Amino acid sequence: MSFPDVTNYYLFAQVMACGSISAASRELGLPKSTISRKIALLEQEQGTRLFHRSRSGLKLTDVGREFLVHCERLVSAAESAQQVTQRLLDKPRGKVEISAPYALSQSLLVQVLPEFMSLYPEVEIQLVVTNRPVNLIEEGIDIALRVRKNIEDSSLIARPISQAPQTLYISPDLINQNSITEPEDLLTFEHLSMHYTNGRYGYELIHSSGQQKNIRIKPRLITDDMIVLREAAIKKLGIVALPNYLCNDAVNSGELVPVLTDWHLPIGIMHMTYSHRRGILPAVRVLIDFLAEKLPHLAQQQF
Repeated sequence: MSFPDVTNYYLFAQVMACGSISAASRELGLPKSTISRKIALLEQEQGTRLFHRSRSGLKLTDVGREFLVHCERLVSAAESAQQVTQRLLDKPRGKVEISAPYALSQSLLVQVLPEFMSLYPEVEIQLVVTNRPVNLIEEGIDIALRVRKNIEDSSLIARPISQAPQTLYISPDLINQNSITEPEDLLTFEHLSMHYTNGRYGYELIHSSGQQKNIRIKPRLITDDMIVLREAAIKKLGIVALPNYLCNDAVNSGELVPVLTDWHLPIGIMHMTYSHRRGILPAVRVLIDFLAEKLPHLAQQQF
């Protein structure tokens, strides 16, 4: 059985509501011939006449009367569906699922999400905190925040929203024992590092004059959690390279100090990834724009 052309059902209901094909033509802005042809096709599909023409107007057959009830329900359901869609597209409401790593969530998102939720009280935030890569489509995640060089998924929009400068940090108790004035001085200390699958650990340092040096290290502690690395550095386990936004409070409290500040590490790029904007609900759209406005200032703060 072929799927019926519901447009013809709509036209039939409109003709009966208007009282004539001519009136329906004026109401819908369609030629009378088009409506007549569509109604004829509908009657052909149903295998019976749905109404008779008379001087007093259109008169439904018994089948047509029953058929009209279902057509009117169909039209009403379609209009309700359209109203639901329009309502969802008009005002931010509903659930937004966002994924971000631990460090970014605890250092940045907690500062901005309360303001967003105050601005949009009908939006519910579900924050998935994880350091692993996520599949937005399969896991039903609306927005993912990550700091990396690039996003290789053509089905997603990867929007760079901020640089995330990094610096080398150490406990002041350790730096008092040995001075660090040149990159080579780093080799006299223990080191802490994020995990890298290639197994190569070190610092790519660029001096303000343009000079470059690569310092290879053998970390004493390797993990995929920046929060753990920061706390380990505070506990005097060694030197660590971390984003400034993650260590600003520890620097201000005197728990960590930056070293080799004339030398710069490669700058990470914070990306916001999401599906193509067509069809994005307002709640997701306003959160994307809100984060793009608020996060750059926080992510680029210097010690």
